[in-house]
Amino acid sequence: MDCENWMSALPEELWDVPLTHLAIPGSHDAMSYCLDINSPLVQSESDCFRVLDALCCCFTRHVIFKWATTQDKSIEDQLSLGIRYFDLRIAHKQNDPSPDLYFTHVLYTHLTVLETLRSVAGWLKSHPNEVVILECSHFEGLSEELHEAFIFSIKKIFQSKLCPKKLRNLWTSGYQVILSYEDQIAARHPELWPGTPYWWANKKTATEVISYLDWKKELGRPGFFVSGLNLTADRYYITTHMRDSLRTLTLKNWECLRSWLEEQVPGSQHQSLNIIAGDFVGPIPLCPVIIRLNK
Repeated sequence: MDCENWMSALPEELWDVPLTHLAIPGSHDAMSYCLDINSPLVQSESDCFRVLDALCCCFTRHVIFKWATTQDKSIEDQLSLGIRYFDLRIAHKQNDPSPDLYFTHVLYTHLTVLETLRSVAGWLKSHPNEVVILECSHFEGLSEELHEAFIFSIKKIFQSKLCPKKLRNLWTSGYQVILSYEDQIAARHPELWPGTPYWWANKKTATEVISYLDWKKELGRPGFFVSGLNLTADRYYITTHMRDSLRTLTLKNWECLRSWLEEQVPGSQHQSLNIIAGDFVGPIPLCPVIIRLNK
């Protein structure tokens, strides 16, 4: 399967199907592959990690790092694997005099937001029939001035690629980027889409995640929405499984999640799924399983 160009390889009868009715592979906390282990903790981070960090930083920081890391592939690699939805959590470092923005998941990343978005734009230039959904959220430490400067940069980077909904219209008009901006300031900018609902179970086992997602499906679907296959470990689990990591937890639960995923159906029906996001999208074959659902 050609996952790198899967959208352009869709059969013609799907070209006019809205993106909300397709099965789209997504990356949860997509930029956590480049977390800076020496960075300060994000100000709003949970007490769980703050307690660990306060106990003995030289030891616990390694534990925090391996449980905060959800991906191990670069943004370009994830694109080439078939990922088309990216969960991007953005922040400005406290007391940083520069306007640079970073991605966060407990820690800050090495890479800045703008250099990463330029990489995405470069990849899209060489893949003109692929469409990505960029979910920008959290925005910790951003003033209104920083928001406006960031939005100006987004428009400059993607220019005419910022787009509306249907595949055929996207291709014929050159649109390739749906930019979801989870802040009320987005209402001032017609190029920005509202935040995308994310179904997050906040559970540490596949059976619990599946039970939660099946319950959400019964309630009905919104337009764009994300079903999160990502697992979450609590403080007790982390402190009693010091040799484990989010990666080992993900791999251990994958086959159960995969069996459920293979039974799902995209489309416009009440219980149809849309975007399906997970962790460690390189080590597990998430993308080909999701892409095949469209067939």
